[in-house]
Amino acid sequence: MVTQPQLVVVASSTKRIRSQTLHGTKFRFVFIRAEDYFGTSKHWVTKQESVDISDLERTIIDGLRQPQYCGGVTEVVKGLWMRRQDMQATKLVDYALRLGTGAVIRRLGYLLELYGVASETELAKLRNALTAAYVPLDPVLPRDGSHLRRWRLQLNITPEELETTRTT
Repeated sequence: MVTQPQLVVVASSTKRIRSQTLHGTKFRFVFIRAEDYFGTSKHWVTKQESVDISDLERTIIDGLRQPQYCGGVTEVVKGLWMRRQDMQATKLVDYALRLGTGAVIRRLGYLLELYGVASETELAKLRNALTAAYVPLDPVLPRDGSHLRRWRLQLNITPEELETTRTT
């Protein structure tokens, strides 16, 4: 789902693993709790060896959780828009709520609503999980811009910028 070259492969792991370079490719391992390891499927590398890879929905959730590893929220927006036909909004919402990270819930709700990807029922599930705190839409960017009360977000990327981003 990426539109920019990826110089580093980022992988989630329930064990702490140092970054490594293998065959000229740098791998960065992000530690996650065992209970947060879900939304994967087996991908067979050889006839005997497989790796778990995130499904589309989990990939979006991870991008919203830690945008610094994927080029920022604008890159997540591109991926979400490019593959929107293949994703299940219900699964996105379920994953966000299961992860229980407020920033993910806010960012996902805002983007699903902005692009009309989810039903009002799904959006209401996300809104019901909000707390009073505000977070920036993209933590990689400076903390400026208007505040959107509905999603408890500081819009440091305008809706117009997001519209332009998703179509490039």
